[in-house]
Amino acid sequence: MSTNLKKTRSLSTLQLEQHKFKYLLPALLVSSISGFSTYFVAGHSVWQQWAVLSHVVSGAVLALFLIPYIALHVKRILGNRKLWVLISGVLSAAMLAAMALSGAYIAIWGQSEKLRWLFEWHVRLAFVFMAVLFFHLFFYGLDTVVNKRHKKIFLENIDVEAKRLSVYALLFGFCFILFASILYSQFYTGYKDQAIVNNYQYSYGDHPFRPSETETELNTFVDEKRIAGSLNCAECHQQIVDQWRASIHSQAASDVAYVKNINLLEKTKGIAATRYCEGCHAPVALLTGQLSPGGMHGGNEDSVAFHEGVSCMACHGVRDVVHLKGVASYRFAQPEDYLFAASDNTIATKLHNYLISVRPEQHRRDMARDVLASPKLCASCHVQFMDKNLNNWGWLKMQDEYSAWLASAFSNQTDQSFAHEEAQRCQDCHFPLLKGDDPSADEQGQIVSHLSIAANTVIPWLKGDNDHLVRTQEFLRSGKIKVTIDPPRKKQATQSKFFVEQEIRPSLETPSYYYLGDKANLNVVVSNDFVGHNFPGGTTDINEVWIDFKVTDAQDKLIYRSGEVSKDGIVDKQAHFYRSIPIDRYGKHVWKHDLFNMTGNIYKNSIPSGKSDIVEYAFDVPYWAQSPIVISAVVRYRKFNHQYGQWVLGDKAKLAPITDMASDVITVPLRQKAPLAKNF
Repeated sequence: MSTNLKKTRSLSTLQLEQHKFKYLLPALLVSSISGFSTYFVAGHSVWQQWAVLSHVVSGAVLALFLIPYIALHVKRILGNRKLWVLISGVLSAAMLAAMALSGAYIAIWGQSEKLRWLFEWHVRLAFVFMAVLFFHLFFYGLDTVVNKRHKKIFLENIDVEAKRLSVYALLFGFCFILFASILYSQFYTGYKDQAIVNNYQYSYGDHPFRPSETETELNTFVDEKRIAGSLNCAECHQQIVDQWRASIHSQAASDVAYVKNINLLEKTKGIAATRYCEGCHAPVALLTGQLSPGGMHGGNEDSVAFHEGVSCMACHGVRDVVHLKGVASYRFAQPEDYLFAASDNTIATKLHNYLISVRPEQHRRDMARDVLASPKLCASCHVQFMDKNLNNWGWLKMQDEYSAWLASAFSNQTDQSFAHEEAQRCQDCHFPLLKGDDPSADEQGQIVSHLSIAANTVIPWLKGDNDHLVRTQEFLRSGKIKVTIDPPRKKQATQSKFFVEQEIRPSLETPSYYYLGDKANLNVVVSNDFVGHNFPGGTTDINEVWIDFKVTDAQDKLIYRSGEVSKDGIVDKQAHFYRSIPIDRYGKHVWKHDLFNMTGNIYKNSIPSGKSDIVEYAFDVPYWAQSPIVISAVVRYRKFNHQYGQWVLGDKAKLAPITDMASDVITVPLRQKAPLAKNF
């Protein structure tokens, strides 16, 4: 009675196991074949992406039946005394469970840089599982040769229905991938890489983008969907997109100053001439073929380019830098498409984003090209020249932050480089690493900041973005520029009436003081210690940097001032400025940043990286001054000078933020000159 009961229970367990196995086996086969096929075959083809989806679905089915099957299988063979069969079985079950767990995590939450090891282990576990499963079946097979009952159970376990379902599943999976790939390739239209404007005019020769230096892989236009739609990136990269939206890059086309200047250029030279600026400020307008009669430049509020500025793809779509002369000298190369990349359908878009999430290898290759880590990428837009076809004069060199960086100690390519162990790139200052919750975060949980903090204080101020304004001002005040006042030293100074031997006099520091009624002369030293390029850089014709030098006595009465700002926001014209003054062919000041009229500079003053500027000040010490006098020097910065600011901002210009970048203060005692002694 007891023996028959055990036999009945054993058969019942076997039947349940077979029932689970007939679904488990097809899922295992489809999951394994689809997974290994995408791993061993290099590339990023349409069929591989459908195979990935098949792998995810079959893997989900496999995970669904895995735990019940393992529980039943272990229960049935628990009495098996063959050690190697038991060990290999437990190991294969553990491997399969670990694969299912890691696969489930990836399928639900996707891959990330921080947990890239999880995907690598998922693949390794698959290989280990196949090896262990082979040995398990091998040892179990040996056991069936000896034990006929085990042989019967082994053969019955793989029943006809399981085999049939496996064949059906493999055929269905193969046909699904095949037909889905064919239908997608034949009927899905995808992108349309042609100019938005009909009858696009080649106003500057055969090249579609001139006078911009931009190139595309096939010298063709780019579908707007390839380069715009930056907010879509927030589906996975919300924090980075939020940073980008606050950045000056995203507002490169909507900046009120740019809008003013691009409209002036269009009015003066026509919309085709705006290609010169738009390659850097509004790549969406340039590459999509908007900049021709009938189209809209990026300064138009109704255009997509206005809201995109320097979009995500404007940088991440760059394959290489064409040359280092600038004026948008980059080559745009569209990334490899994931399924339904150009679709407006919500479900198709979700599927597209999901594929990127679970299989990001191609996305990573496309979005993290080597050029993004090179200062050469920055050179493509932060180096500038003007040619005869735009200024009707001749070739003219303008801003060049890249060459200035190369000449600095930070590039590690000069004689000064011994001071720095490693090169400091543009990206290290303007795109530093910071803590972030993002799939692109490294093992330390750091992401590349996309705030692109630099020196534009007007845009965040106008926008009311106080956080970005504070960050920008902190960046400007971070000790990169230093100012030092040299205390006055009198060669004939006396400190006491005691005799000092001649040989020790040179080792003594002479005291610092002035006599009442003196003609005072002293030096102020401004040092560019930690800026990786000239200071100031960028648009030096409209930026305003100066020294505010002030002398007061002990009762705060003003003795001398240079660099004061009036109530109307006008800086003292006699102040010491760091700026450039461009002129046109007639010698007139080009003050509206209308660089297409520029033929040269009558004044240009900047401090190279690692160098200093010495400014001499002279003033009279009045007899009424109370000792000691206080001497201060402040390096002040304003994004727009008053004249340009008035043109762009009107009366708001006088309220634009002024940032004190560096300062120094000294006190100097005053003395009365002793009356001359009479000789008798």
